[in-house]
Amino acid sequence: MPQVELNNITVDGVNVFYRSAGSPTAPVLLLLHGFPTSSFQFRQLIPLLAPKFRILAPDLPGFGFTEVPAELKYQFTFDNLSLTIEAFLDALKVDKFAVYIFDYGSPTAFRIAVRHPNRVTAIITQNGNAYEEGLGKDFWKSIKNYWASSSEFTTSSPEAQALVPFLQLGPTKWQYTNGVPEHLLSRIAPETYTLDAALLSREGQTESNLSLFFDYRTNIDSYPRWQEYLRTSGVPVLALWGQNDVIFIKAGAEAFARDVKEKDFVLDYVDSGHFPLETHVEHYAEKIDQFLSARILKA
Repeated sequence: MPQVELNNITVDGVNVFYRSAGSPTAPVLLLLHGFPTSSFQFRQLIPLLAPKFRILAPDLPGFGFTEVPAELKYQFTFDNLSLTIEAFLDALKVDKFAVYIFDYGSPTAFRIAVRHPNRVTAIITQNGNAYEEGLGKDFWKSIKNYWASSSEFTTSSPEAQALVPFLQLGPTKWQYTNGVPEHLLSRIAPETYTLDAALLSREGQTESNLSLFFDYRTNIDSYPRWQEYLRTSGVPVLALWGQNDVIFIKAGAEAFARDVKEKDFVLDYVDSGHFPLETHVEHYAEKIDQFLSARILKA
């Protein structure tokens, strides 16, 4: 079993925590987590892919064990998350990479890809949205109310305060268990949502997460640019989707087929929810291995 190393590197004042494994000469696979988790999300996947790929899994600023000093006055926006991850890749001298995108990892990676289309060799999107029809209507209602409540970021409005309970343990656990068939619930490790909730309860987390909730509207505005990138870059896309996810619904997975050439697009559903890595990690590892081996290793 490949050794997974736990590392830190400081880029632009941010102390980025990341997990790594695999040969330093192997093709790079960047794993980008989403809300409310961290690179811990990939703890089971990394050893399965490391025999063929160099795995890098950083914690985004505001999540996991990445440290953002208060004196930086870091603005928690998706533009800044992408700039930090780009600086992280530059510091490690990573020029080309395939990327696994999930949730917040999607807008982070697409910003980098649009700026540097030749750097991304392949995209694995696991419930990583890039289309308006992928937004579950009921889930996003409160967040859209927040966007409509003000033209500037605020934490004090009723719409902002209505989202604060979503940072607590109950809703965090719900994200892991909702949509998971009963016979698979025993695969959801309690340390996942418990760790996420503990990290979300730290000082400053409410403000940073509300900032990202508010800034998420910029992702919807950016969807047309990301879709143009998919059409013009020729990047291959593997869409791995928990088909019962109510946050990023199946229509978002299917929409990729509009912009990615048929020969470069693979869609795979599993009977799970927002976090299908918890229930189908072996299946996902096999699909990713097949997809990248045919396109990256073969090339």
